[in-house]
Amino acid sequence: MHKLLPFALLLSCIFSFAQRPPERPAQIRITGTVLDSETQQPLEYATLVLQNTENPNRLSGGITDSNGKFDVEAAPGTYNISVEFISYKTYRVNNQKLTGSTDLGTINLGIAVEQLAGVEVIGEQTTVEVRLDKKIYNIGKDITTSGGTVSDALNNVPSVNVDVEGNISLRGNENVRILINGKPSALAGFGSTDALRQLPADAIEKVEVITSPSARYDAEGTAGILNIILRKEKTLGFNGSTNVFIGQPATSGVTVNANIRTEKFNIFNTTGYRYRDAPGNAFFDNTYTSGNIDRLIEDRIYNRLDKSFNTNLGMEYFLTEQSSITGSFFFRFSKDEDVTDNTSDRFNEGQLDSRTFRQEFENEDDKSYQLSLNYINRFDDDGHQLTADFQYSRDREDKNSVIEENSTFPSQELVVLENIYETESQNEYLIQADYVLPMEDAQFEAGYRGTFEQEITDYQLDSLNQASGQFVVNQNLTNKFTYDENVNALYTQYGNKFGKISFLLGLRLENTQLIGKLESEFDTSALEEELGVDVDVNFDKNYLGLFPTLNLIYELNETENISLGYNRRINRPRGWFINPFPSRSSRTNIFQGNPDLNPAFSNAFDLGYLKRWGEITLTTSIYYQKETDSFERVQEQTGQTTTDGIAIVRTIPVNLATNERLGGEAAVLYNPTDWLRLNSSFNIFRFNVEGTFNNVDYGTENLSWFARFSSKVSLPAKIDWQTNAFYRGPQQNAQTESKGIFSLDLALSKDIMNDNGTVSLNVNDLFNSRKRRSLTNTEFFTSESEFQWRQRQISLALIYRFNQAKKRNGERRGDDGEGEFEGGSS
Repeated sequence: MHKLLPFALLLSCIFSFAQRPPERPAQIRITGTVLDSETQQPLEYATLVLQNTENPNRLSGGITDSNGKFDVEAAPGTYNISVEFISYKTYRVNNQKLTGSTDLGTINLGIAVEQLAGVEVIGEQTTVEVRLDKKIYNIGKDITTSGGTVSDALNNVPSVNVDVEGNISLRGNENVRILINGKPSALAGFGSTDALRQLPADAIEKVEVITSPSARYDAEGTAGILNIILRKEKTLGFNGSTNVFIGQPATSGVTVNANIRTEKFNIFNTTGYRYRDAPGNAFFDNTYTSGNIDRLIEDRIYNRLDKSFNTNLGMEYFLTEQSSITGSFFFRFSKDEDVTDNTSDRFNEGQLDSRTFRQEFENEDDKSYQLSLNYINRFDDDGHQLTADFQYSRDREDKNSVIEENSTFPSQELVVLENIYETESQNEYLIQADYVLPMEDAQFEAGYRGTFEQEITDYQLDSLNQASGQFVVNQNLTNKFTYDENVNALYTQYGNKFGKISFLLGLRLENTQLIGKLESEFDTSALEEELGVDVDVNFDKNYLGLFPTLNLIYELNETENISLGYNRRINRPRGWFINPFPSRSSRTNIFQGNPDLNPAFSNAFDLGYLKRWGEITLTTSIYYQKETDSFERVQEQTGQTTTDGIAIVRTIPVNLATNERLGGEAAVLYNPTDWLRLNSSFNIFRFNVEGTFNNVDYGTENLSWFARFSSKVSLPAKIDWQTNAFYRGPQQNAQTESKGIFSLDLALSKDIMNDNGTVSLNVNDLFNSRKRRSLTNTEFFTSESEFQWRQRQISLALIYRFNQAKKRNGERRGDDGEGEFEGGSS
């Protein structure tokens, strides 16, 4: 019950002051709603300005809430009325005589450009909206990701990069927080990105890129936040779509989106099945300074077969005109059957000493489900509201592996036969409340969030004793580790506008409890000697931190603005970073967690600029971040060798000291005609790492960059041609240099069946060049490697829409704006 105490205290405080002050004498109320003219989406933080005609210097007004509503008080009189929003045309009416309370009704604002259709890359590709604390990319029907996954779609979002192993980074920084509909979720895999490879790309409505998060968001993730908003159709009646696809290497699947909406309820569902064969390969050339072997060459071939099913079913029920409750249930099941073949040649003084062939068979069953409940109560029509959320998520992975390695030269014999049994389960509870209070000319918000997560890893390795013919449990690697992470957070923020300056000021208080429990015998002496500190494998750590945020926007004119953001963030270690028991990626490489690892903290600044010239939209920013106690994985010798004389290398994460990152990015959206749309972005950054570990200096400085280009051409006969190109420049850390990577995707699509259907053909990684090439140098070994997770993919897809028109140039998907509030929750 003590975990719920902050939640109860917050609610009691909220209800104690959630009453409006009485109106001042001789005042009237002016109300209304501001919407995007195309999408009919509410515009939060739009500004109402009332200019008294008798005294032009006398200004009053206010800003809209998350539902686009405003409610301000003013003295009776004659006013020039205007409504402004960044990058939108200003609404003006002059000489309006207001003698009593007046409802101005719905005010529709359009984008401030000469030709609206020429700037928006509508429904067909990604559009960008700039808010005080984030950029929103509306994911349209990107035909290069038709039949693809969420990871594929994210790789087309500016500032975001998904590497060959599926790791997601924001501005080159992998410490990014992934949220689904504004909350941590089993859909995102509790911090692991593997789950995003199981979800269909067309389940996404939009992606919020939050590089300067406000106080309403988690403080987790020093790089920032990616908030993935899933589709929830708002159109009355029954409508939906079906996407069927096949491809080579063997892949196939189907995704169905369906929605039924009446005046009383809204039922929505996305269900998908996927079959995918993802062959890959890797090559390693290692040299050693000690041991019986001075060179090892490994050639690996990966064959991965994945079968997955997912469904998300939800219903929103309108209890009254002022309140509603929404419930949803998500379930995902996947079954992976992976086979890895590894041929190893060992050399001594340039001569082949031995050769082995190793096969690893891994079967993995993954089940995830999530139950979510949301309640909203609107005290009035002016945006005064309270929302409450409850969410329970569970994920369980069962892995069974058989590893067999045989010598093929100079003799043929069994080297090792092992069975690995691994179970990882994660449970998370989330409780949340958010309160919004519009004031005379501003808006106040407050909220609470509690997340209580437990992760249990149960690992057992059995090795065959060839003398007895019996399998023996390896006690040095077998373990069970339980990791709890409990976070209680309170936040408040205040937004207002003075003239051309809008600001959002917030403060978040977070208490973090990290608990680790090891249910195995473990000798800490070696690890303590390695780290130079006393190590407690059973720990209970507590951290209390304040995280201030500030976001400013200065409007130079209707089509140009400058923004400034500051925030303090935290990066908490995940369970596998803390588990002290070693786990093996091979017989010669082990990973060992560090239970003495502490959270890292960062301070980040972001200066942005946006400008529109007719058909061109430019967004740029310069950013700086300094992270203390940053994580760094270092590789060291263990002093041990395998039975055939190869040195065993250990990787361990440590708090290395500081990490400074300075960078800049620019994105250009250019639509010269109604048949051509161009989109490009460029990001360059320099990072400087300082720190020593075990008297070894791991400091490094590196300059890297990545660029993205996309074009879409509308051809005759309703044919679209899209090209996506991406290049990531060379990168370097303390021990490893990685070469640049280039990839190119092509796609063609054609509308059929009276525009109710679309058939598309796409090629991902046309030149089969999406490979990671790297060189690792340490005092005791070097490793030159090449790794390709997935080969070139060719796919054919058919989308059929029922009771749903395709949105082409000049049209954007509609939204009632509720996703903005969900995505902006605490």
